[in-house]
Amino acid sequence: MGLITGVLTFPMAPVRGTAWVLDQVLLAAEREYYDPEPVRAQLARLADDLANDRIDAEEFDRREDELLDRLDEIEEYRRRRENSS
Repeated sequence: MGLITGVLTFPMAPVRGTAWVLDQVLLAAEREYYDPEPVRAQLARLADDLANDRIDAEEFDRREDELLDRLDEIEEYRRRRENSS
């Protein structure tokens, strides 16, 4: 960026800074939302709940299906991200 361009676009600096911050927040939120570790931890707790009779087999099956679907969604998202890079 040249000196003249820098001077002329200086009033836009707060907008660019705000856009950068919002982009960073979005990236952090996506990383957290598409992290498979919390889902795996929930699956482990669910299996423990079944083994210790805190839930029945029907409840286990229903919740396990939901968590496995979530893992599939995460894997698909990561696959799309890898292919687009």
